[in-house]
Formats: sequence, structure tokens, C-alpha cells
Amino acid sequence: MKWTRAFLSGVVIVAAAFALLVVIPDLILSEVTGVERSGRVALATIWFSVSLAGLLWGLRRFQSRRII
Repeated sequence: MKWTRAFLSGVVIVAAAFALLVVIPDLILSEVTGVERSGRVALATIWFSVSLAGLLWGLRRFQSRRII
């Protein structure tokens, strides 16, 4: 893999991980209305856990297929 493709892949992966693991849980905690604080925390925690598992699974699949 050339360094440009590796660099671009890394940027895309970091941006996706940041959005899924930081930005969206923050939006859940701050923007969801009609749910108590503990419910929002539970929802954000579930989102984070599922997103992390999905990222790990996806990265492993990409690695096994030699995409990254």
C-alpha cells in the first residue's frame, strides 16, 4: 500500500471513530429531550459500546481483505 492511501485511510478511520465515539454520544447527552439524564446516559453508553464493537469488527474485516 502506498503511503498516500495509508494516510488517507488513517484520516478516514480516525474521523469516523471520532464521530461515532465522541460527537454522537455528546449529541445524545445534550440534545435528546423527553428523557431523564440517566436515560440519556444509558443511551449514549449503549451507542458508544455498539459503535466501538462495530468499528473493531469493521476494521478487522477490512484488514483481512487487505483493504487497509
